[in-house]
Parts: sequence; C-alpha cells; structure tokens
Amino acid sequence: MNVNWRLDAEAGTFALKRVTDVPLERLRRNLGVLGFLGDHGLPVCAPILASDGSAVAETPGGGYCLFPWAAGEHIPGASLTLGQAAALGGHIARLHVTLSWAADGRTLPRTPESLAVDVTSVQRAVEKAERLAVAVAAQGRASTFDKEAAVALKARRAMIAAHVDRLPADEVPVGPYGWTHGDLQYRNLLWSGSELSAVLDWDRVAVRPYAEEVVRTAQVQFGGADGFDLERVAAFVGGYRSVAPLSTAALEDAVHRLWWKRLTDFWQLEFRYNKGDHSFDELFTQDEALLHWWTDRLDEVEAAFTSA
Repeated sequence: MNVNWRLDAEAGTFALKRVTDVPLERLRRNLGVLGFLGDHGLPVCAPILASDGSAVAETPGGGYCLFPWAAGEHIPGASLTLGQAAALGGHIARLHVTLSWAADGRTLPRTPESLAVDVTSVQRAVEKAERLAVAVAAQGRASTFDKEAAVALKARRAMIAAHVDRLPADEVPVGPYGWTHGDLQYRNLLWSGSELSAVLDWDRVAVRPYAEEVVRTAQVQFGGADGFDLERVAAFVGGYRSVAPLSTAALEDAVHRLWWKRLTDFWQLEFRYNKGDHSFDELFTQDEALLHWWTDRLDEVEAAFTSA
C-alpha cells in the first residue's frame, strides 16, 4: 500500500519509504518508539532523521522516511522450521513486553483503561456482500475472477446465515491488551540464517488485545489456501506463552473474533470493485479457501491455538 525504494549511495545502502495510508503525525509517533525498542535489544531499524530532526520528511507528494538497509531474507511462515516458529512467538512476546514499558506517556501514550473492538453485525455483513454482488454483476464482460467472486459472495452469504449464532457477544475482548505492531506478516520480518534479524514496517502500531496480534500473526504466517499448518501454529503460540502469559480464554476469544472478522470482511473485493485496485485479487482467492477450511474445522483450529 506504500511505496519503497532501495537506495545505494556513497554513504551506504538505505530503504526509503513513502507512506500514503497513515496520518503523518501518527507515523512520527510510531517511528519514535524504534529507538527505545532497539535500546532494549529488539531487532528493529531506527529511522534516520531529516534535517529538521523529524523521522518523517513531509513533501507535497507525501511523507517519506529513511532507514538503514536491513540485510536478511523474507521467509514465508510455512517454510519456517518448528523451532523458528516457536522462536518467532517468543520474539513477539518480548516485543509486547517492551512496548508495554514504552507506554510511559512520553515514548507512547499510556495504555487506556478500557478497550472495545468493532464487531460486524450480520446485517452489515450481508449488506456489504449484496452491494459487492451488484458491483460484480455490473461488470461489462465478466472475467474469470468476476465469476469466481460472484460464486464466493453467494457462498459467503450462506455461511453467514448458517453461523448467525456465533456472532461475538459484545465489543469487549478478553485481555490483556497493550501496544502492538499491527502487521507481522512475513514480508515485514527478516531472517538471517535461523535468527530473526529485523522487524519492519511500524506504520500500524496501536493498542490491541495481545491475543489478537498473536492469532492474526499465526493466520497470516501459517494459513493458506490449503488451510492452517496447525503444527506450526501450536509451536508459535507455545513460543509466545513461554515468554509472556496469555490465557486460554484470551486465545479462544481472539480466534473466535478473527474468524468472525474474516467471515464478514470483504476488503480485497472492496479494493477491486470500489477503488479499481486489483492488487489483492490473489490474496482474496487464498483467504477465501482458508476461510472455508477454517469454518469446517472451528474446534480443531481453536485446539491448536490453545494446546501449548
């Protein structure tokens, strides 16, 4: 969603990023935490400051931030060993703990005393699906993807109707919660050999339930068109819980809420049909297959997340 360049210069190699989808003041706040994390031994790259001392250089074309180039390899979650999956869980637990230390009112705002998360109602989900179905039908000459999307939307409406009794009871998630990274997918992680060498892309730092980030990270790392790699999910969650406590109730709640969010969310289709952006078509196809697999195995998936 943002644009990135590698810059090779006499002074060294750098990563330049233009940020377009996060308010720049929030971006400055988020980047300001990286020095704190680095001082506490977390594998992060602190930004290089602009001439005015800011981490973000603001121009008419947007906000830019510059980082030292971080060496390493992006490894898809399914290619991680069980040991690496467990180590990744431990790294994220340490990240959460260290971010809690940073919530001192200076580096980051203090964690609020209460938290509510959005829960999509059955009515709102069905209305979104119906609007998108109309948009798909309005395509002049339907592509293969358009035809698949029409079938998927019909199937999704049937799935929602079949599971109306599984709507989360309220908007209050099970804690604990605190500051989190927000997008720990494999393209934001660098590995050097068997070691995690850098956590990238800090645009989406926000307060969330810790279990939400654990479950979402497991989904994007170890979920695909063929379903979840439940062995790696269990290793990952076990690695997290070996470093920081996370109750079974919190994990069960987070798994349930994320499944419901995926069931009632159509963001990739909204990008295609509302914005004309086809960048996420392949991701929709993959996530749709995972959703069907997951829905058929709700208890099995929950058990993998809570077994450690």
